[in-house]
Amino acid sequence: MTDIFRHNPELSRYELEVDGLLAFADYQRSGHRLVIPHVEADPALRGAGAAGRLMTKVAETARAEGMRITPLCSYAAAWLKRNDPDLIA
Repeated sequence: MTDIFRHNPELSRYELEVDGLLAFADYQRSGHRLVIPHVEADPALRGAGAAGRLMTKVAETARAEGMRITPLCSYAAAWLKRNDPDLIA
């Protein structure tokens, strides 16, 4: 399994490609906040941890840019509460 993380500003989302399949997190920027309204993984990736690995990279990116995350998506909210609650705005 090979993970490729990328920022796709044209679609306002972060993407994690895993063996040709995609998980993504849509975002909107609002000042120093990264608002995450939706996280989705290809059905074949569900249960394999791809969305969690994606959120790890999104959190690393937000922290590196001095941003906090406002999760509107229930998955993103639950992931942040469990793994990186200090980033929640």
